[in-house]
Amino acid sequence: MSEVVVAASPVSLWLTENGFEHEILGVDHQSVPIIKVERTVLLPFAAALYAYGFTYLMVQCGYDAGAGEDLVSVYHLAKFGDGSGDRPEEVRLKVFLPRTDPRCPSVYWIWRTADWQERETFDMYGINYEGHPNLKRILMPEDWVGYPMRKDYVTPDFYELQDAY
Repeated sequence: MSEVVVAASPVSLWLTENGFEHEILGVDHQSVPIIKVERTVLLPFAAALYAYGFTYLMVQCGYDAGAGEDLVSVYHLAKFGDGSGDRPEEVRLKVFLPRTDPRCPSVYWIWRTADWQERETFDMYGINYEGHPNLKRILMPEDWVGYPMRKDYVTPDFYELQDAY
């Protein structure tokens, strides 16, 4: 069986040339490179990518890799060209977080659009975005227990709405 080798993307080459160690996880169905970043270096990585031209955070989201597995914080970034109609350059960062300690630095101070997106990921998966200016529930009631999108979440039999009227 032969191993599939993924060619380094221009952004991956740039990161390597500038001393940013990373792991290439592959490319998605649209050839967008996916890069694994450790949470301890997410902010320097994000700031460098912003300086390189990735000024647009298309999506920040999270997912649960499976019961007992890591929680993942995902950042899909775009770098727009000179306006000639070319497709923007894109990259996706993934930060794998242990379920027992799902802390991740907030990128709010780099991309303000991360505000509600990080809040939603916090609300649904329990990833704590350190440094976020207003990290609180956005979809669930403030007193909700647990994180509904985790694969090991047990739905409560009953939830009483208080002060609903």
